Amino acid sequence: MRVIRTLFALLLIAVLAVTAVWLDARRQLSAPMNLAQAQRTDVSRGSSLRGVLAQWQSQGWFQNPRQPVYLRLYARARGSAAAIQAGEYELPPRITPLEALSLLTSGRVKLHSLTIVEGWTFAEMMEAVHESPALRKTLQAEDVMAALGDASLHPEGRFLPETYRFPKDTTDLEFLRRAYTAMQRALEDEWQARAPDLPYDDAYEALTMASIIERETGVPQERGEIAGVFVRRLAMGMKLQTDPTIIYGLGTDFDGNLRRRDLLSDGPYNTYTRPGLPPSPICLPGRAALHAALHPVDGDALYFVSRRDGTHQFSATLKAHNEAVRRYQLGKRP
Repeated sequence: MRVIRTLFALLLIAVLAVTAVWLDARRQLSAPMNLAQAQRTDVSRGSSLRGVLAQWQSQGWFQNPRQPVYLRLYARARGSAAAIQAGEYELPPRITPLEALSLLTSGRVKLHSLTIVEGWTFAEMMEAVHESPALRKTLQAEDVMAALGDASLHPEGRFLPETYRFPKDTTDLEFLRRAYTAMQRALEDEWQARAPDLPYDDAYEALTMASIIERETGVPQERGEIAGVFVRRLAMGMKLQTDPTIIYGLGTDFDGNLRRRDLLSDGPYNTYTRPGLPPSPICLPGRAALHAALHPVDGDALYFVSRRDGTHQFSATLKAHNEAVRRYQLGKRP
C-alpha cells in the first residue's frame, strides 16, 4: 500500500510537472516576441530551424529564453521543422513565436518592387535594374535579348513600364522576362483591338509609334491628339519631323541642346530627313501610349508646337503652325 501511494504521488508530480510545462509552453509560444518594430530576416537555402532561432535569440528577438526551445520542440512534434522555406521575411511587431513559425513555413516572403518608368530608354531601365539591391545580377545589357531567346531583336521598347514586385534574390533575367512578356501581351491586346485603316505594316511599327507618342506627350490627355497628327502624316507620306527621334539617334552625343545641324544631319533616326518611322522604338512606351498609337483621335491637325506649359497648340495648316511657332516659341504676337 505504501508503494502504491508513493507511485501515485510520483505520477501526480509528473502529471503536474508536464501540465506546468505545457501551460508555460502555451503561454510562451502565444506571447509576443521582443520586436518593437518590424524586423527583416533572411533564411538561406539549407538553413535549419535551430539555426534560424539561434540567430533570432542572439539578436534579442525573444522575450524569454524558453520561447525558442518550446518553438523548436513544437515544430519537431508537428513535423514543420524541416518545412521552413528560404527567402527574406518581415516579422511585424508583436508577432508570436507560433505566428513566426507559420510565416517561415508559408513561404510568404517579403516582396520588393521596381518601377519601370514610362518613357525610359532600355539603357535607363538596365541602369535601374543593376542598381536594385534586391535583384541578383547575371546579365550585361548586350546579353539581354539573347537570354530572352530573341537575340536578333532590338531591345528598345520591348519592356512594359509598370511596377513589378518580386522576392529578394530574383535574377535580373527573371525580372526582365516578366516585363518583356507583359509588353508582348499588352501590344498584342491593343493590336487585336486596333482602329481600322491604320498605316502600320505590323504591331512593331505601332510599338515604334507609341514610343514617339510617349516622348512627345507632355500631358496625358493629349496622347490621342498627338497620335492623330503622326498617323495622318504617316498615311500622307509626310515626314514625321519629331525631335525625340533625333535626340535618341544622337545618344550620348546629345548635350541637352538640339541644334539646326542636328536636324540637317541625316541618320536612321532623323525624321526630318527621312520619311516613315525610325528603325526601332526610341523608349519604353506605357499602356496609354500603346492605346493612343492604335486608337488615334480623328481630326485634321498635321502640326503641333509646345506652348511651353506642357501642352501643345495643334494646327491643320503650315501657315497656322508657323503663327503658333512665332507666338509660343519666339514670343511674337501675330
